[in-house]
Amino acid sequence: MSFRNFTDEIKKGLPSPVYLLVASDYFLHTEAVSLIKGLVPEAERDFNFHSFDLLSAESDKLPFEQILDVVNTASFFAGRKFVVVENVQKLLKKDILKLENYLRNPSDGSSLILLNSGTLKKELKERLTGVKQIVLDIRERDIPAWLQERVRMKGFEISEANASYLLGVVGPDLGMLSSELEKLMLAGSSKIEKKDIVELVEGKRTYSTFALIDAIKARDTEKTFKIYNVLKQTEEPYSLLGALNWQYGQFAGTGGSSADRDYYCKVFDLLHKADVAVKSSGSFYPFELLLVKLLRLSRKAG
Repeated sequence: MSFRNFTDEIKKGLPSPVYLLVASDYFLHTEAVSLIKGLVPEAERDFNFHSFDLLSAESDKLPFEQILDVVNTASFFAGRKFVVVENVQKLLKKDILKLENYLRNPSDGSSLILLNSGTLKKELKERLTGVKQIVLDIRERDIPAWLQERVRMKGFEISEANASYLLGVVGPDLGMLSSELEKLMLAGSSKIEKKDIVELVEGKRTYSTFALIDAIKARDTEKTFKIYNVLKQTEEPYSLLGALNWQYGQFAGTGGSSADRDYYCKVFDLLHKADVAVKSSGSFYPFELLLVKLLRLSRKAG
C-alpha cells in the first residue's frame, strides 16, 4: 500500500483501530501527522488528538502503557480520537508485547497510528500481523502523481505534464516540492500552469539544473561551474543530484542510438557512485567531482 492508499484512508476518517505507517523520508512522517491532525476540529484537538515521539526525552519518562491508556480513554466529544506514536522502531520488546495485547481488543472510539522510520523490523512486522500497514515512501516515478493528489486535496489542479516539469525544476526533494507547491497555490489560480512554475519557481533562479545539463553537454566547463556555484547557494548536494538523475532519466528514456545508450549507462554509473559518496559525506565535494567526470564523458562522447 502507498501514500495514495493513506490519503484514501484519511478521506474515510481513518476508520481502522490501528494503522502502521512506514517511511524512510521524515517529511512523509510530518505530512502524515498533519493530515491526521486535520481530521480533528481545532476546538477538539486537546482531547481528540494526541502525539507521542519515542525518540523524545519525555518518552523515556512515559511508560508505554500510559500511551495505551490515552488510546482507551473515552473521548469528551462525539468525534473519533486519534493517537499517533512516532518512531515505533524504538519500541522495547516488553512494550511490543503490550501493544500486541492491545490489538486483541482495540478501542472502538480511537485510531492508534504507529509511525515507523526506516525498514520495518521483522519482529515488529510479525507481532503486528493483521494491522493495516501502509508504506508511505514514494518512488521517484510516482512523484508527479503525488503532486497531483496533494494539490487536489486542497482544491487545486495541476496536470501530469506540469507536475513532471516542477519535479524537473526542483528535484525529487519532497519537502522542497511541497514548499514550492504552497507558493504556487497562493498565486490566485485554481489551476497551476507551466507559466506559473516558470515565473514563481524557475524565474527566481538565475539558473536551473536544465541549464546545468545543457552546459555539461556543450562541454563548457566555465559555464557549468558558474551555474553550479549559483545553484549551490540555495540547494543541498543531494537535491541537485536528484534533479540531475531525474532529468538524465528523461533524456535516456527517449531512445537513441547504441552510442547514446552507452553514454547514458556511463552517466548513471557516475550518478550512482556520486549518490553513495554524497550520502556518506554530506558535502558538495562528491557533486563537484561528478561534474568534472560528466564533462570528461561528454567530451569523449562528442
